[in-house]
Amino acid sequence: MKYNYSICFLSFFFFFFFSMMMYFFMMYFIMENMVLLLEWEIISFNSMSIIMSILLDWMSLLFMMFVLMISSSVIYYSKSYMHSELNLNRFVMLVLLFVFSMILLIISPNMISIFLGWDGLGLVSYCLVIYYQNIKSYNAGMLTALSNRVGDVMILMIIAWMMNYGSWNYIFYLNLMKSDLMMEVVSILVIIAAMTKSAQIPFSSWLPAAMAAPTPVSALVHSSTLVTAGVYLLIRFNLLLLDMMFLKVLLMLSSLTMLMAGISANYEFDLKKIIALSTLSQLGLMMSILSMGLSDLAFFHLLTHAMFKALLFMCAGVIIHMMNEMQDIRYMGGLVYYVPLTSLCLNISNLALCGMPFLAGFYSKDLILDVFSMSNLNIMVYMLYYISTGLTVYYTIRLLFYLMINDYNLMVIYNLYDEDYIMLKSMFMLLLMSLIVGSSLSWVILQYPYMIFLPLSLKLMVIYVSLLGFMMGYMVSSMKIYSLNKFLMTYNLSNFLSLMWFMPNLSTYGLNYYFLKLGQNVTKNIDMGWSELYSGYGMYNILKKYSILYNFFQMSNFKIYLFSFILWMLFMYLMMII
Repeated sequence: MKYNYSICFLSFFFFFFFSMMMYFFMMYFIMENMVLLLEWEIISFNSMSIIMSILLDWMSLLFMMFVLMISSSVIYYSKSYMHSELNLNRFVMLVLLFVFSMILLIISPNMISIFLGWDGLGLVSYCLVIYYQNIKSYNAGMLTALSNRVGDVMILMIIAWMMNYGSWNYIFYLNLMKSDLMMEVVSILVIIAAMTKSAQIPFSSWLPAAMAAPTPVSALVHSSTLVTAGVYLLIRFNLLLLDMMFLKVLLMLSSLTMLMAGISANYEFDLKKIIALSTLSQLGLMMSILSMGLSDLAFFHLLTHAMFKALLFMCAGVIIHMMNEMQDIRYMGGLVYYVPLTSLCLNISNLALCGMPFLAGFYSKDLILDVFSMSNLNIMVYMLYYISTGLTVYYTIRLLFYLMINDYNLMVIYNLYDEDYIMLKSMFMLLLMSLIVGSSLSWVILQYPYMIFLPLSLKLMVIYVSLLGFMMGYMVSSMKIYSLNKFLMTYNLSNFLSLMWFMPNLSTYGLNYYFLKLGQNVTKNIDMGWSELYSGYGMYNILKKYSILYNFFQMSNFKIYLFSFILWMLFMYLMMII
């Protein structure tokens, strides 16, 4: 166990140290307006050389700093959360592999090394999702892996298509690609790849399913690694994607993803799934602002969101631990009296998610909504945006009431305590970042001040929908179960809304039903039917009958010998006559 603890501490120290180092490098690069492209020649053989390219600019360094800081907190947190795990060092090794895959993706200007990081994320995420090794985990892991394989295939097709240029360093070709009609294929493939990794409609169903992983993994996956890889790829390719028709499709799909995730979160009772659906909603926000060409705002929200989302998952992990691995929020309540420090972290991260003024989420989310209000998009997308913002407040307040304010509903296992200092230390580190990161990043990322010029009614629109969401969340959490549905909607409609618009059914059972049916018929009629009759079982039957017959002849019976002798003589006589 000492060895297990030491690997956690070493990984934490290593990541935290490098995170601080990346911060100072990033500040230096910004001040000097510097970009560093390193080329490391791995093999040189005659005219062939294999070169690994590394791109270091303020964006990759800043993102690496966030990934490493969150990873260090998560690994330190795992030291306590996974303390009963026999193979803790194996778990930490998998997390390290996961983080290194992400870092490889961040620093790569080359499609081949991006693919290595991209595929590394997919494979290691499968190992982490099936970590608890039960049927539910295996199904969730397979859904995650196969959904992400679609994106992997897109990246492979990009690699094949970029053979036209003679190099896979996409960073050199972005301007050239922009003027090349044939290279729009690359743009479309990049967008589809990013949609699979960042779980936009129609690939959304794997993200809540990935909650089968241990909570520290969920904190890492949903904040700064797996799901943000697609957004980061689109930020890098943003120059190529401007003025594309397909971006309008992306805007529509990502806005619908925000709405779908917001509605489903209000129907959900699993604590981790509510937070997962809120991640899906925020990813929709990032993708939609990217599809308008505002990559710096998407990157800003990506970083601020990473901090409070990791904190939110960590708090959920502490609560699930105390509840004896219970995740249903209907059994919780009154936690603010028993676990004040965890409740403090949870509430602050929840309010940051809502965009409460002067917390991390406010600086990015409010700016995104204001810039969006200034754009000349249609009323439908506008309504989708603001309704989704209201729904964020709605499910947050509902969660707050269920967890903090309502009565405690599980008196049998009254075992609440707030004394796990290892978990609390790692949570407080992220709590501090959730408080200060929004204001400090707004100076770093935005090179020029945004001029927001809006009429008062539009400027206050965010406050209106937030207050409406607050009221709805309060009303629903104080009602009896499903009483809202009884008055407002039918059973079928509420079923449709609560099951993520049937996305999991469509993307799993809907896709494989006919193939499984065909397989069943083939097995029944051919494998177990005709082929069995005329190959295995048929041959066995024939051999069995003939062996019984031969056995009968070979019994030492005088009458059989005499009869066979006479038959033989007759046969020979007939042959002689003929």
